[in-house]
Amino acid sequence: MKHHFTRLTALFFPGRCATIGILLLSFFALNTVLRVAFLIFEQDPAMLTSTTHFFLALLVGLCFDLAAFSCVAWLFALLLAYWPETPRATMSLKAIMHLLVFSLCGLALFTVVGECLFWNEFSSRYNFIAVDYLVYTHEVIGNIVESYNMPLIISLLTLSTLIFWYGLSSPVQRALNLPRPQGRAKFSAVFIWLALPFVLLSTLDQSLKGFTEHGKMRELASNGYYELFRAFHLNELSYADYYALRSKETTSQHLASLFNSDKLESNALPNARWIHPTGEAKLLNVVMVSIESFSAEFMESFGASYGPNLTPNMDRYAKEGLLFTRLYATGTRTVRGLEALTLSIPPTPGNSIVKRPNNQGLFSVGHVFREKGYETLFLYGGYAYFDNMKDFYEGLGYRVVDRLALSPEEITQETIWGVADENLFQLTLKTLDEQYNKNQKFYAHVMTTSNHRPYHYPEGRIDIPSATGGRLAGVKYTDWAIGDFIETARTKPWFDDTIFVFVADHTHRGRGKTDLPLENYHIPLVFYAPKWIEPQVVDTLASQIDTSPTLLGLLNFDYRTQFFGHDILKEGKDNPRALLANYQTVGLYTDGTTIELRPKQQITVRHDKDAIINPLKDAMSIERTISYYQTASQAFQDGRLKVSSRE
Repeated sequence: MKHHFTRLTALFFPGRCATIGILLLSFFALNTVLRVAFLIFEQDPAMLTSTTHFFLALLVGLCFDLAAFSCVAWLFALLLAYWPETPRATMSLKAIMHLLVFSLCGLALFTVVGECLFWNEFSSRYNFIAVDYLVYTHEVIGNIVESYNMPLIISLLTLSTLIFWYGLSSPVQRALNLPRPQGRAKFSAVFIWLALPFVLLSTLDQSLKGFTEHGKMRELASNGYYELFRAFHLNELSYADYYALRSKETTSQHLASLFNSDKLESNALPNARWIHPTGEAKLLNVVMVSIESFSAEFMESFGASYGPNLTPNMDRYAKEGLLFTRLYATGTRTVRGLEALTLSIPPTPGNSIVKRPNNQGLFSVGHVFREKGYETLFLYGGYAYFDNMKDFYEGLGYRVVDRLALSPEEITQETIWGVADENLFQLTLKTLDEQYNKNQKFYAHVMTTSNHRPYHYPEGRIDIPSATGGRLAGVKYTDWAIGDFIETARTKPWFDDTIFVFVADHTHRGRGKTDLPLENYHIPLVFYAPKWIEPQVVDTLASQIDTSPTLLGLLNFDYRTQFFGHDILKEGKDNPRALLANYQTVGLYTDGTTIELRPKQQITVRHDKDAIINPLKDAMSIERTISYYQTASQAFQDGRLKVSSRE
């Protein structure tokens, strides 16, 4: 055994290439410590007691660590193998190597800090969100500066880098004193380290993490560098290339039967249909407020897991309005929520359609309202260029109003993400007054920002000082701002003829024990219009994509649609389901069963603890799930989601 190990060492780390081995072991150690730290931070009993799974996570993690390290190691191999061995050249090499090692120490520890902050926010290694953060550096860096003690973090990071480098300097110096590899040994080492990145990056995939279904344990087995590279590479996933497929005829039949679709033109989507209600349309104004990171469990109406009196205003409107108790978000990011509320489309694999190219002119709820003579508005408290929101909504025909419309005197408080919610609502009231004075009906979609780290807001609004109470303080302030908005709106002449829709963009939670844990998607939905809507509680299982079709149903609109969502009040009981996604895993939940679709055509069926396993029902659910996602993905790619494709 010792003989084989010696030969392996000589093959990978001959002579002064032993420096690479020292750096590799240090990299392994640093990432192992990081995984242990994440495990302790989570305090998840299922993770802490699963010793076998944790050791498997460490072993799998070493594979991903090696893949990440190999992307840098080839440079060291070339320098160490081919740099001349004269005294002067050797001195230069040592200086260069120590400088490189110091730089790598700084980069590695900087990444550790970044991963810790990212894990604290999302309970995940780097993913598509991290890729977005590299694009929107202004907002992200500003958020970090506002949320954390950066002088302290930078000081500790600098000190840690010096200590780490000092600890490595002696063994690295000894390795550099070894002779330069010669002949065959030199060629073999260089070839191995040049080839290794290509081999590992092309062969490693997510199947290595199949040793557990626990989502966070699988994340422990990942490597931040590797996941960041993978997120760049797989920003948008082709459904046809990676996911389970059925024939177009099969998926069309499934969707047509679900939606009782009309036989329209040959190019129409199978869910295209006319909605013909009885009675006259109610041409009421609409204000849809999508609330940042607002989980159902914050509200007393859902049990108030975080204590009473956190959301008194939202609980009041829930009691006085139409409350949906079993609505689930489609994803874990704002752009997913906006996509679901605006386009009523399943969360197709990869990034949200809001951020993809060629997303202009799509059929949306705004299109339906404009056909009825409304002006459609999107109001946002930050700069709407973030996450491509401005281009997306303008491409759908909305007028976008963001913080640029506010003068400095109109801003009471702001963070890098946007102005305080009360300032956004004041801007909304001003904009809606202008519409009313022009005798113009309006549909206004308002996106809040205050319930987002660093949770800064004007003092004196709630009983928690700004920036001291964390997320719960942010929730309480946002609820206060909503209450202030409604009470001011009551004084407006347009209030009585306006429907207010309150819905979250997503919950505050990240990953759970599985890829699509239902509790991490549970959000509130309230329709509030005292003159028009009687108090009612609806317990039908539904999806965020059903919000706009239900709104249009309440307005009694006659319109042609190709929404994948339906009116919960009229069709929901016949098709209760929730559509969920987490970047690569997409799925459909019905009572007791979740169907998950993953890359490499993988299909997983999960049953709740008390669910009755019915193979026939599961087979039907699988076909339905594939039909939703395959049709939506293909329709976006071939342009059938565009309004022009229907005309």
